[in-house]
Amino acid sequence: MFDQQGFYDKIIFQIFGQEIPIVETRLVAYGAVNQGVYLATHQANFFLKVSFEDKQDIFQKEAEGLNLMRVHCPLQIPEVHGFGRVDDRNFLLMDWIQEGQKSAVYWEELGVGLAHLHMATQPDFGLGSDNFIASIGQVNQEKPSWPDFFIQNRLEPLIGRAYFEGLVTHDFLKKFQKIYPLLASVFPKERPALLHGDLWSGNVIQGKEGKPVLIDPAVYYGHREMDLAFSRLFGGFDESFYQSYEVVFPLEPGFQQRVPIYNLYPLLVHLLLFGKAYLVGIEKTVKTLLG
Repeated sequence: MFDQQGFYDKIIFQIFGQEIPIVETRLVAYGAVNQGVYLATHQANFFLKVSFEDKQDIFQKEAEGLNLMRVHCPLQIPEVHGFGRVDDRNFLLMDWIQEGQKSAVYWEELGVGLAHLHMATQPDFGLGSDNFIASIGQVNQEKPSWPDFFIQNRLEPLIGRAYFEGLVTHDFLKKFQKIYPLLASVFPKERPALLHGDLWSGNVIQGKEGKPVLIDPAVYYGHREMDLAFSRLFGGFDESFYQSYEVVFPLEPGFQQRVPIYNLYPLLVHLLLFGKAYLVGIEKTVKTLLG
């Protein structure tokens, strides 16, 4: 029988180099490959993520993303205490964020904070290393052109995998690839922006004082409209979020028309993770683009 308490004790000792008695544990999130556990000790409270994936660097990449965002973003980001592997399981230990009620200016603060995150830049689109979005590998090979990056590192790897896994037909694969030449003229030219990369409502929580906290990133330097489009995919955020963002960092005209194109990427991710129910949105955007 697996010794759950012993597993937690090993993690605490590995990170802090000493025994710290755990006074309470509670399972707070559970998925097909990950668990989220609340650990209370006499010194502090922690959030422990445990993965049953065989990808041993998945939490290292998440920790790197959290730490990179913390450097450039005024919003609260959970502090990472350590990550590694114990008893053939990957783990990531972070601060526990005590949730509260949204403050009256919650959405405005989130919009301003994201705008400041997007002001962080580098010469090329991409990142120094690949990482993950959920459990899907994310290619971050740096490129000077956003359309080239979007096509070669975001769309082509995932539509190819979807075909390999039998989620799309060969005919649709070829139809999808026909949109690539059309994308060069779609996106406004902007410098690379540091993105959260997986910005939907489940990855923004409110802290004890009601302020927004960013979690679960899939960072890279991309077109900043990617984050904003993704935020609209599953119901969107409050309109005051978008208004506050634009006060700080105005968007180029036509953003609403570009949203479905950006969202081809997260829809492909969901297609691979959850199946063909997400193919309809992809097909609709491809049909619109091809006329």
